[in-house]
Amino acid sequence: MTSLILTTALALSMDAFAVAVSCGVSKRARDTFTQAKIGAYFGIFQALMPVLGWILASRFSEYIRSYDHWIAFILLGFIGIKMIRESRDNTCEDVGDLTTKHLVTLAIATSIDALAAGISFAVLDTNIFLAAVAIGLITFMLSFLGAKFGEKLGCQFQQGAEVFGGVILVAIGTKILIEHLFF
Repeated sequence: MTSLILTTALALSMDAFAVAVSCGVSKRARDTFTQAKIGAYFGIFQALMPVLGWILASRFSEYIRSYDHWIAFILLGFIGIKMIRESRDNTCEDVGDLTTKHLVTLAIATSIDALAAGISFAVLDTNIFLAAVAIGLITFMLSFLGAKFGEKLGCQFQQGAEVFGGVILVAIGTKILIEHLFF
């Protein structure tokens, strides 16, 4: 289960990483403090959203046990395909000034997928504390590094990160479905 949490955390952090790279590409994250701030906002929201999804799903788990594997497969597959589709947009976003309001908006936008993953964690009886900590820390680190190196890495790396994250989520969803149907 730990490898599932870590790979999910890595995959979920790709949206935040891509946005952090765009912050660096747009030259709005020039100093270490701003780069750490980006990482902190993204990491905190990515950690909180799966907990919220887990709480919501836990309240209704008795109603969804018989088809929980389908829920996990559909949610993770949808998120993964969405990430892959979004990576086809060849534009590099200009994020403008990084105000607190802007960072919160970006953090929420990049963590919506983590809310859906939290629902999947609930139906799979995953340790949500461990998952939230892993997701938050990995997102913080990758977002910090993404902002730090964004200007040097450019738009192509940003798109590749989203494709990678999407493929990982689709693979995890497929693995969950196969395990529940055949093992």
